[in-house]
Amino acid sequence: MGPRFEGKTVLVTGAGSGIGRAAALAFAAEGAQLLLCDLHEANGLATAQLARELGRRAEFVRADVSSGRDCEAMVARALSAFGTLDVAFNNAGINVTAAPIAELSESDWQRIVAVNLTGVFLCMKHEIAAMKRGRGGTIVNTASVGGLIGTAGITAYCATKHGVVGLTRSAALDHIRDGIRINAVCPGGTRTPMLSEWLKDPEVERYAVSETPIARFAEPAEIARAVLFLASEESSFMVGHALAVDGGLTAH
Repeated sequence: MGPRFEGKTVLVTGAGSGIGRAAALAFAAEGAQLLLCDLHEANGLATAQLARELGRRAEFVRADVSSGRDCEAMVARALSAFGTLDVAFNNAGINVTAAPIAELSESDWQRIVAVNLTGVFLCMKHEIAAMKRGRGGTIVNTASVGGLIGTAGITAYCATKHGVVGLTRSAALDHIRDGIRINAVCPGGTRTPMLSEWLKDPEVERYAVSETPIARFAEPAEIARAVLFLASEESSFMVGHALAVDGGLTAH
């Protein structure tokens, strides 16, 4: 069996670090040509260079996924550069200051909804339109274990990730007859820059690890392997699924 994504164009948002970078490089290792997107230009360009060092074509475009204009432009760039869009990994996301709902500011709520939920909607809107005009494709959205269970203190984050799961399931039913499969990956705690912001206090990290049955956090490459599975023909009968890759958190 050859590389699973040989000759395919893959778009990755949030490609500058963490799970996005790990997935981009995993796609490159499996033969993909890449359109990489991130709000942080230096990080995204660095990922593109790492992909080129693997011998693959990779282009970077700076994009804010909360902007419909940016999302439309990044899909157009993929089509102009590579002629097709076969796979999209909608991974860009943020967190805001941890707070129970009564203490959460309206501006923080609006910001996280704009990126984590509206951003996935806007990406899919333009990706699906391109895939319908082409040869179909697969879409993987990054939700979270926080999209499957509630977690105290991160109300807004959990709300947006539950929304991503619902958006994934409904969009999957809308478009499976168009030859487009849509699923979501739901990571547990993963060693990314965003997690590092949460875990500045070593006591918080020790508690978080103790609550995870596997007794550790995931590495980004472990989540990337699940993303590639969902994006490939190996998951050909999976439609609208939210795949927990969470070290046992949802097995309780």
